[in-house]
Amino acid sequence: MTAPIALRQVVAGLCDEVGPRLTSDAARLQVRRVRQRLDEPLRVAIAGRLKAGKSTLVNALIGRRVAPTEVGECTRVVTQFRYGTSDRIDVVRRDGSRLSLPLDEAGMIPQRLGVPAAEVAFVDVALTSANLRDLTVVDTPGLSSTNASVSAGARRFLFQDNTAPIDDGLDADSAGAISGAEAIVYVFTQAVRDDDVAALEAFRSVSARLASNPINSVGLFNKADKLVEAPGDPWPVAERLAGDQAQTLRRVVSGVVPVVGLLAETTEAGRLTAADCEALRALAGLSVAERTLLLASVDLFVSRPAPVSGEHRQRLLTLLDLYGIGFSLAQLAARPTLGSGDLVRMLYQVSGFPRLRHTLDHAFRWRTDAIKAGWALSTLEKAAGHADSIPDREVLRDAIERVLQRPEYHRLRLLEAAQQVSGGAVELPAPMEQELTRLALSHDPQWILSLPTAGADELRKAALDAAARWRVFAVAGASPAQSRVALVVHRGFHLLSQRLREGVAS
Repeated sequence: MTAPIALRQVVAGLCDEVGPRLTSDAARLQVRRVRQRLDEPLRVAIAGRLKAGKSTLVNALIGRRVAPTEVGECTRVVTQFRYGTSDRIDVVRRDGSRLSLPLDEAGMIPQRLGVPAAEVAFVDVALTSANLRDLTVVDTPGLSSTNASVSAGARRFLFQDNTAPIDDGLDADSAGAISGAEAIVYVFTQAVRDDDVAALEAFRSVSARLASNPINSVGLFNKADKLVEAPGDPWPVAERLAGDQAQTLRRVVSGVVPVVGLLAETTEAGRLTAADCEALRALAGLSVAERTLLLASVDLFVSRPAPVSGEHRQRLLTLLDLYGIGFSLAQLAARPTLGSGDLVRMLYQVSGFPRLRHTLDHAFRWRTDAIKAGWALSTLEKAAGHADSIPDREVLRDAIERVLQRPEYHRLRLLEAAQQVSGGAVELPAPMEQELTRLALSHDPQWILSLPTAGADELRKAALDAAARWRVFAVAGASPAQSRVALVVHRGFHLLSQRLREGVAS
């Protein structure tokens, strides 16, 4: 079965069609800007309290260690990481001017920015990292920071509506460049505090123009390895705790993913060298009793006699901490010939980071299509309303109306329905809420219908059954609000069955 046409492509085609037909330079410019925005990659903001490990996770997402992880001048400002044909750092002042800086000797953002912090709007970092081709990462100082100016700066970057009056000295060009995130990853460690919930609620309420809600926000429970003493397995505890946290935050995030951010950064950024792996192999050759003693504490690991220098052991701690070292030693002791590449891949898997990647790849990216398309249609509708030329107004409105009649547009209606339910505005039984969320967030019929091995005919029948079930719920026993949502879901499943039938026919 062929994948559905991206709604963003439909709206982009609208822009390409109507742009040359407009008579007003202003209207043509606005349509051109909408078209350009549609091609921009997914923008994900990393937020959370100080020392939660945000910058470490940013480095893992980028695939390079470029964001400083120690507190300093550059960690107190918002930093945007995007793809570029060459590495470049620009400190963007509030007046829109830029100061270009080189990366430091370690390939990281320099600690000193050369501009007073009060004058910095944000830091714009372009990198050649392939991970940034379809993902822009925004590192924030923390929405719940005890420093009020830092918190305000992060809020301005995340939530600024570039169509609204700007009262903080940030010029229109800068506001446009940082006009918001399509998704947010909120990082915390262990206990969820009241201000964590408050910060996520702020993202949900203030960024309403981006349709912010639980389904475009995910919680990241970082430093899961700290739950148990090394070399114990933290994951059984971490998974249970993440489930409890997800329930606490269910109205503000779609789920909570436990990770070991340090392992993710080390493996994704390629920091573990062949020499490091050989050092771990030498330590793995020690007796079980001696390995246990080494791993009892950081001090003992560095100071005990061992076939690896104390300096190199300190480096291993920086890269892996005791949990990663203990895991590596156990694997190498069990398989002495284990290759360095295999060990790195095993460390990556045990970091929990693949699950976050899956969330970004298979959920946020799809939502971006709907969110960007919805934003574009809304902007074009405003442009039509403000157009000085009557012919321009008619051209824009006719084109928008054609898009609204297309089946692809129903994805926006599904997303809106899912937002209402996940945000608590409309209550549904848990199984129905889960089914709606799957339908709104994916175009994979096997995942939507919870039939991972089913063929097209079985899937089509299941889609028709689901459509009928939602129709019955809409007309029998549902409240008016529930009925409106149910009818949207009914049509969504009906369209899915049509797509499955067309796929079989082709």
